[in-house]
Amino acid sequence: MRILLLLLTVLAAPAFADGHPVTMWRIDGATNSVYLLGSIHLLREQDHPLPAVIDTAYEDAEVLVMELDMDDLDPVSTQAAFNRAGVLRDGRTLKDLMGDKLYAEAESAAQAVDIPIELLAQSEPWLAAMTVELMALYRIGFNPVYGVELTMTARATRDGKPIEGLETVDEQLSFLDGLPLDVQNEMLLQTLRESAGLREHIDELIRAWRHGDIATLDEGLLESIAEESELHDVLIVQRNRRWVDAILEWLDDDQDYLVIVGALHLVGDDGVPTLLERRGIGIHQLSEPAAVR
Repeated sequence: MRILLLLLTVLAAPAFADGHPVTMWRIDGATNSVYLLGSIHLLREQDHPLPAVIDTAYEDAEVLVMELDMDDLDPVSTQAAFNRAGVLRDGRTLKDLMGDKLYAEAESAAQAVDIPIELLAQSEPWLAAMTVELMALYRIGFNPVYGVELTMTARATRDGKPIEGLETVDEQLSFLDGLPLDVQNEMLLQTLRESAGLREHIDELIRAWRHGDIATLDEGLLESIAEESELHDVLIVQRNRRWVDAILEWLDDDQDYLVIVGALHLVGDDGVPTLLERRGIGIHQLSEPAAVR
């Protein structure tokens, strides 16, 4: 499943790479532009600088829009929201929710990747899956501090640019917490299984993101999540449709916008660029400029 990894991580290509497409688009309204950037939530320090075309879009935009209003997030309130939504308080455990058979599978998979699953005993399966993913990412050097959102949030705060959010923390958590238990269980099991090959399989997706290889991203990002139709519909399709409505409203504005959302939302037949095209909106993919020789 790799909910976090496939949506949110990337490594940097060499800074001297020639011009190439990136996972970023521009939509031109009558009096403004809206830039749409595939989000990279976790990065390593050495993965900077980000592509120069992102800097260009940032400089042009008066307003930044992210999935969450990052500059107004309170860590204490956010942690409390996670606890309310995903921590079991009624005496049940993760094992109770999964059942003996599935829990035994999870236990075996966790042991194979050295994940102490007993620490997740009070977590609902969706929260356990997110925790496992984060643990695996931290082990290989990724950190949200270096990700696109926090990088751009720090820059916008310094420059006095406003940041708006498409959703709230509670809304995002409700999408996951509202998933059927069997879907949550499969999410956890698949995350555990795929954590073993995380380091080996990430490079192709990283290259595809950096070079705007949408066909590869489509196959790599959507293949596993599309197998769970309800998960795909709740986490991807429904949200994309709401975001398209918001983008259409911004195209009537005088201000330029930089919209940053998870890369998974920008690929496939239900991706935001495709949905915009179906609404008759002109949108084109941007490219990194070629290096000066």
